[in-house]
Amino acid sequence: MDRPEPAQWRHRIATLARRARPRPRIPTPRRMVALGMTLAICTLAGFLTGTSAALSKGTDLRGGRNTDLVSLVQTEAHENADLARRVSEARQEVDDLSGRPDNPVDEDQLDRAALAAQVAAVSGPGVEVVLDDAPSSVAPPDLDPDLLVVHQQDIQAVANALWTGGAEAMAIQGQRIVSTTGIKCVGNTVVLQGIPYAPPYRIEAIGDPAALEVALAASDYVSNYQEYVAAYGLGYQQRRRDTIDLPAYAGGTELEYARPGAS
Repeated sequence: MDRPEPAQWRHRIATLARRARPRPRIPTPRRMVALGMTLAICTLAGFLTGTSAALSKGTDLRGGRNTDLVSLVQTEAHENADLARRVSEARQEVDDLSGRPDNPVDEDQLDRAALAAQVAAVSGPGVEVVLDDAPSSVAPPDLDPDLLVVHQQDIQAVANALWTGGAEAMAIQGQRIVSTTGIKCVGNTVVLQGIPYAPPYRIEAIGDPAALEVALAASDYVSNYQEYVAAYGLGYQQRRRDTIDLPAYAGGTELEYARPGAS
């Protein structure tokens, strides 16, 4: 066998070297777009991280925020309860000062005024009404669920009927009701004087039980509510009570209202 010439060996070696050399990959337009987007995202992430670090100055940017609505409502309720307690203490201090010998007052007149203003605790016979949402297990499939819960107008209807029946004093959820008390729906709760309550809602009224029951039966609004009680299971309980103990009103008495601007 003839041996190849040196020149042939060099040619074969050069050919093998070219074949073994990796070919450069030419980026396609799609790959160029992907690389550009990756670079942009990394740059934006770095910018946001740097900005957050500069603004926080080593602290938690979310540390002072309360995103839990229930906790926020509970916090406000505790604050309102504390303010009501302070108002009650201040009122008691005023009463103590007004009873000094150098400030003579007519005790009977003062007692009558306190009862009229609902700022004195009272006891007596009356009627209790309890309203509650319908059980979720019996909700009809095509009925608006908003019709199966107790609303502020339902509570107001019962309260108005009891006042019409001659109620001398009233409380809802244990809170004394006065002429300026507002009943407001907030989500699935009812707010009384700044404090939220969940159902069932207990309404207590002191007065002639028979007259109160007649007034409830004569109320068109209460009758309409009882139709939903019969049809969909909304809660309604009514009973006489020989003795109802109602606390004194402990909220504020000042009225706030809008004033027209200067023309």
